[in-house]
Amino acid sequence: MTTSPLDRAADSFAAELARQRTGRGLSKKQLATLMGFDPSYVSHVEGRRHRPTEDFARRAEAVLEASGAIWQRFREYDELRHARAEKGHRDPPLPGQWLPPGTGLVVERELATLTHTDDGYRCVIRRELYNAGTEPVTRYLVRVAVDRYPNDPGRSNRHHREHPLTFAELQLRAYREDGGEREAMHWRAKHDRDAFKEIWLLFENAERRFPLYPGDRATIEYAYHVGQDKWGPWFQRAVRLPTRHLAVRLDLPAGLDPQVWGVETSLSAEEGPLRTPVTRHDAGDRALFDWATDDPPLNARYRMQWRFRGRPEPEPNGGRIRPSDRMRGIGIVQRGADLLRQPARPFDLPRDERVARGVVDRLCSVLVRLDELHPFSKGVGIAAPQLGIGSAAAVVRPPDRTAEPVVLINPRVVDAAPDADEQYEGCLSFFDHRGLVPRSLRIDVEHAQYDGSRIITSFEFGMARLVAHEIDHLEGRLYVDRMAPGVPLVPVEEYRETGHPWRY
Repeated sequence: MTTSPLDRAADSFAAELARQRTGRGLSKKQLATLMGFDPSYVSHVEGRRHRPTEDFARRAEAVLEASGAIWQRFREYDELRHARAEKGHRDPPLPGQWLPPGTGLVVERELATLTHTDDGYRCVIRRELYNAGTEPVTRYLVRVAVDRYPNDPGRSNRHHREHPLTFAELQLRAYREDGGEREAMHWRAKHDRDAFKEIWLLFENAERRFPLYPGDRATIEYAYHVGQDKWGPWFQRAVRLPTRHLAVRLDLPAGLDPQVWGVETSLSAEEGPLRTPVTRHDAGDRALFDWATDDPPLNARYRMQWRFRGRPEPEPNGGRIRPSDRMRGIGIVQRGADLLRQPARPFDLPRDERVARGVVDRLCSVLVRLDELHPFSKGVGIAAPQLGIGSAAAVVRPPDRTAEPVVLINPRVVDAAPDADEQYEGCLSFFDHRGLVPRSLRIDVEHAQYDGSRIITSFEFGMARLVAHEIDHLEGRLYVDRMAPGVPLVPVEEYRETGHPWRY
């Protein structure tokens, strides 16, 4: 069932109210008391049983100090309500009237630049601020968050517990500009977590204080550094204050052949692609990626992501690291190891559920790292024996990078189509070569769930090839065992299909 724009606007108001309330640790009753309302009223508004009023919205904004978020949601709702009542067009509010008195800061322009350096990333945030409130502003809250493995939260959490981000390594610097003058801002830590920092930038330094008074404007700039061991391939901007214009730039080495894309989320929409494209232009040996938007909604998040398709990694003697050395460097067992020729042990499920989940988590973590090393346009899979684990588990990521990996536990092929074709395959365990391998165009695979139940899944074409390759690993086979006699392996330097999908 669909809802009207007015209903959706009322829902957005209620969601924002609940988010701000819970973020400040208040119960509905406590908030109602602070606002001077009946204890049940907040519950009715959040439950969509009462529609918001202007008085309610103003009081909630003031009590929760929501930086205009609650009031903006009310204005959106109120505009639609009046439009319906008048059955006509209303003139939009005059500039500046979209915020209630006492709202506080407005970001008129933000430019966020992330630069890839030899030893990590340098982030510079530049914001043009306007004090739309009634009180001087003496401090400004900023947040720094790192996530080494953004597609694997468990691994990231473990990594940052062992290697926490420190204020010392951030080398944080902040400045205020006003009338062409630039002076340092002191800062003070608010929250210190392993992978997250909250910092107050102070409108003062050792020489003087310079509050931002009501009706005044100033530009602030702050910069920090994060090493490559702490920063994954992503950069996110969150809209926490009313913002008129937001721009993001990624400055990456062109020699690494960066591929960049972006996604956005908001309170009213699930994650989706950016609504406008990211543009690229090269300047010397740098690739600059730019993206911008006007009037982003409060609490929207814009995430830029990238991968490097080329990584020149010189050896100490001036040579180049072989592809197989890269695989070996992330823990993948190479051809010649006895384990690759031994059948894997099946899990006893559900008794071994915890062990099985641990093995699958580790396999998925390596998939993320693999995507940083090579453009697996055909998809990619990895089996537990390739990580030195003699258990019957494998994961396969389809060519579509947005799709979830397929998990195979105790798999076996129960049927295969008679039709087959020959195409080139590679193997993480001897990645310096490619081989022409015949495979069925469709296979049916019986595999286990964590609770011990078994299901049969049918795979076709490229996925059938990928899945069959990994099941071979679990049975102690390599793809060279299936090649026709006398057909040579092709050195990766001579292989011309990297970056291209299989053809069907």
